[in-house]
Amino acid sequence: MGRFEGKVVVVTGGTSGIGLTTAQRFVSEGAYVFITGRRQNELEAAVKLIGDRITGVQGDISNLKDLDKLFDKVKQEKGHLDILFANAGIGSLLPLSQITEEQYDTTFKVNVKGTLFTIQKALPLFPDMTGTIILTGSTAGTIGDPGFSVYGGSKAALRQMARSWIMDLKGTGIRLNVLSPGGVHTPAYDDMFGEAVDQVLESAKNTVPLSRMGKTEEIADAVMFLASEESSYVNGIELFVDGGMAQV
Repeated sequence: MGRFEGKVVVVTGGTSGIGLTTAQRFVSEGAYVFITGRRQNELEAAVKLIGDRITGVQGDISNLKDLDKLFDKVKQEKGHLDILFANAGIGSLLPLSQITEEQYDTTFKVNVKGTLFTIQKALPLFPDMTGTIILTGSTAGTIGDPGFSVYGGSKAALRQMARSWIMDLKGTGIRLNVLSPGGVHTPAYDDMFGEAVDQVLESAKNTVPLSRMGKTEEIADAVMFLASEESSYVNGIELFVDGGMAQV
């Protein structure tokens, strides 16, 4: 029997990278998982890959009607929610002189507004206000990174919000924590860096104390810890899974 046998889990941004690997792990540990993604074809491919105990719900977390559709689906099919992994987010690389209003608005609309209302709309589904919420931060919210100011600013905003949210949830049985990955080679990395991705991977040998990029499986391991009873007294932390990059 897995650690999450009988649990109901939502993973936003679950069609690739960290979200997909984590959804697979939850299912392998006995949970029933709902995943979201903006692109229907990628969503269907992820559902097919995972196979059992999985439902895909197409939508954009920055669209509140799409969030309503997601949680209505959870309520109709399972009646409640035990674990939320608010993972969906976007980022693009632009230095200060090239930042556009569109980049700023899009990044904050998805990463901050979308995550906030994902969590808010999930709350009524937690039975007796008991459960676990994990949201994806980033080392970019803590350290300086050229071209990443808008993305990093959005993740820093989430970290600060989380500090207040655990006080808003005081007296309930809901724990909320932030998981902040460092560099992890995912399809999003390929999209972001394009032809320069090999150079980015190589540079990790010098910038990361463990001298390499992370793996999606390593991030999923940390999510499993934060979602399980093994972390029952862990609340409001930012757990860096970054090979030590944000610590030096």
